[in-house]
Amino acid sequence: MKKILVIDDEPIVRTSCVRSLSPEGYEVKSASSGKEGLELLENEHVDLVLLDLKMPDMDGIEVLKKIKNRWPETKIIMITGYSTVETAVKTLKLGAFSYLEKPFTPDTLLETVKEAFS
Repeated sequence: MKKILVIDDEPIVRTSCVRSLSPEGYEVKSASSGKEGLELLENEHVDLVLLDLKMPDMDGIEVLKKIKNRWPETKIIMITGYSTVETAVKTLKLGAFSYLEKPFTPDTLLETVKEAFS
C-alpha cells in the first residue's frame, strides 16, 4: 500500500485529501505544518507528499528542499491557492513532481497522484 502525507495548514484540505485518497487504497497521513510533516517523515517512510506552498511556520519551498535533501526518492506534489508560473517553475526545478492549484476536485487529485505513482 502506498503511503501519502498531506502537509497543509488548512484542515479542510487535509480532510478532503484523506477522504478522496483513502477509498482508493492509499494510506494517508496528515500534518498541519511543515515542522510536523518533517517530524513524521523522520519516523516513517512515505511514498508521496502533498505539500502546501503557503504555511505560517515554514513555507512549502523550504519544506520541499528539506525533503528532497533528506529523502530524495520521495515524490512531492505542491498544492497552492497562490499559483504563479514563476512559483510552479521554481518548485518543479527544486524537484517537485507536479503542481495542483486550489481548489482542486477529488478527480484532479486522484489523477495527479496516480500519475506520480505510474
